[in-house]
Amino acid sequence: MKVYRKLFEQIVSTENLLEAWDDFKREKRKKADVQLFERHLGDNLFKLHRGLIHKRYRHGEYVDFYVRDPKLRHIHKATVRDRIVHHAVFRVINPIFESTFIPDSYSCRKEKGTHKGVKQLGVYARKVFQTKGGCFALKCDIRQFFPTIDHQILLEIIGRKIKDQDVLDLVGVIIGSFASDADQRLGIKGAPIGNLTSQMFANIYMNELDQFVKHDLKVKYYLRYTDDFVILHHDDQYLASLKDKISDFLRTHLDLSLHPNKVEIRKLRQGIDYLGYVSLPYARVPRAKVRRRIFRKLRYKVKQFKAGLISEESLLRSFDSYMGFLVHADSHKLREKLHQQFWQWVKEPSDQTKKGQP
Repeated sequence: MKVYRKLFEQIVSTENLLEAWDDFKREKRKKADVQLFERHLGDNLFKLHRGLIHKRYRHGEYVDFYVRDPKLRHIHKATVRDRIVHHAVFRVINPIFESTFIPDSYSCRKEKGTHKGVKQLGVYARKVFQTKGGCFALKCDIRQFFPTIDHQILLEIIGRKIKDQDVLDLVGVIIGSFASDADQRLGIKGAPIGNLTSQMFANIYMNELDQFVKHDLKVKYYLRYTDDFVILHHDDQYLASLKDKISDFLRTHLDLSLHPNKVEIRKLRQGIDYLGYVSLPYARVPRAKVRRRIFRKLRYKVKQFKAGLISEESLLRSFDSYMGFLVHADSHKLREKLHQQFWQWVKEPSDQTKKGQP
């Protein structure tokens, strides 16, 4: 296994920090905290560089809030200064581990993503179905994944490839900047949802499972997106036997556990619900809950627009986004319905207009 040394100076160099700033600021220039940092950009980056070089850097506190995406998520937002460090570390470390990831890991990677993952699931499912005359899917999810990532295990995994102690110390500062409410007697755990580095750490952590499934269990049709993964096979009993092996590996090597309510084996004919779409033998449709949510959210966006709370540009951007989601499914009629309904809502008199009518 190739190992990497003398990376610290590359990470904390002024050139890398400037590139990290450029990566970070995209689509964030209008944020008040970003504008404040940019007002004295040179001084702020120089101070950050000196702190890193002389090992005086300490991670700041997080601002936490909740978002519904669609389920409720607890987000922790780091300061601008810290997020620049996250980007600087990501720029150097992520390519090292990227080369070790399997092709069918789809979360937070270039040229991957949910749509690619769902499309590949359809390709694999049809191969199994057409070759064997039937197809089953073992679908699994990790219980409380981000809150239960073990800090020590993560650092040990990273330390196998990176032998620069200064880099490991800096990575340790970032990992140690957050701890969940998990039982501390079982070790310090947790990675904050919202950090760029958390996405990288999640892929590094779960790559251990990927390698076990592909190389030890010899599974051919396996896909993963963060902690949500699927295995396809024509024999449901074979899939049932894999579930226990995977559960044991997660518990003994990563101190993780499968979510008991999110592990199931389904026939392809019943539909495989994965990443917002339901895959069938010869079609892919949006999940029913997703369809209802799209109409509900778009209706709300129209109301916001009519109340003057969002711009026409923002409204149309939302509409295009939902249509873009649907285009990745067999949803011609649904897109037509959404298009007609959207413009009907837009043309309807607003509540304020109705109130002003005699």
